[in-house]
Amino acid sequence: MTAVPPDPPAPQDPAPQDASPRGLDLERLRGRLDAALPGLVAGPLSGRLIEGGRSNLTYAVTDGSSRWVVRRPPLGHVLATAHDMRREHRVIAALHGTAVPVPEPVMLCEDAEVLGAPFYVMEYVEGVPYRTAEQLAGLGPERTRRAVLGLVDTLVDLHAVDPEAVGLGDFGRPEGFLDRQLRRWGKQLAASRGRELAGIDELQAALGRSLPVSGAPTVVHGDFRLDNVLIGGPDDAIRAVLDWEMSTLGDPLTDLGLLVMYSSDLGLGDSPVSTTSGAPGHPAPAELIERYAARSGRDTGAIAWYTAFAWFKLAVILEGIHYRYTLGQTVGAGFDRIGELVPVFIEHGLTTLTELQEG
Repeated sequence: MTAVPPDPPAPQDPAPQDASPRGLDLERLRGRLDAALPGLVAGPLSGRLIEGGRSNLTYAVTDGSSRWVVRRPPLGHVLATAHDMRREHRVIAALHGTAVPVPEPVMLCEDAEVLGAPFYVMEYVEGVPYRTAEQLAGLGPERTRRAVLGLVDTLVDLHAVDPEAVGLGDFGRPEGFLDRQLRRWGKQLAASRGRELAGIDELQAALGRSLPVSGAPTVVHGDFRLDNVLIGGPDDAIRAVLDWEMSTLGDPLTDLGLLVMYSSDLGLGDSPVSTTSGAPGHPAPAELIERYAARSGRDTGAIAWYTAFAWFKLAVILEGIHYRYTLGQTVGAGFDRIGELVPVFIEHGLTTLTELQEG
């Protein structure tokens, strides 16, 4: 997740610790796993929070011989339509076994009495999430290019999945998807809005006036970018696509627009928000669009709108993080600087729409 304080790129192996991490009661987790899957856990559990997540909390857990990952909602201020553990679990269960690499789901627990909120457990996958250009630069130009183009190919594979064939035919309502998404993120903004934000209402209104006509719907990830995947192995392949909390059925170009946004230069120096675009060998946004269009066969002519929408969506997400920070409900370091960056995303969105209208 590039919109969070970055961590060093290293396999996310949990270091044993005596106390439970905040938000994860290891004793209660062990009890539920033993009840649901007897024999799965061989010994006492230890675990740690995997830094980098800006929304749902992710923990690496081990019994000393096996490893798993636990996902749960953030602590406090849970918006009505966000942080749906059942939804995340359902989509990775459906996609497991397709061309889209996802961790194998282990258990879904909707009983909030266990950890204070619903959660699910999934397979631990070895790999590295590259969050900044500096981290990605360590691969060198050739490997960086291969990894980023592989990300585009994985997106094409996702959008090629037949939702009906994997049991996701009712996973969303594609009709009116873009209008509904715009209204949804407007509501998310209202629910987390504790200050004035110049230009954000103008951006939302401008997006509403120029809605493109969507093509055939697909499963969309909703937050598709380089640091939401794990890369590993000698071929630097995508080992797992993570963070499916925003997934649904809808317009696939929303995923591409977000990827283009995260592959653009934000023009920021040292900040908790960055992209990987500055890494040597990183393909330019235009090449990513061209590769996606060629491999998917989809018309990407309106991609500027989708990119502007991505700027708006991220501005809303970042404002939500800032709001939770002001309430003392964030876990991790660096969240104190998120609020000052929201106007940057708003400005990029307005600029992108202006260029679209002038073009």
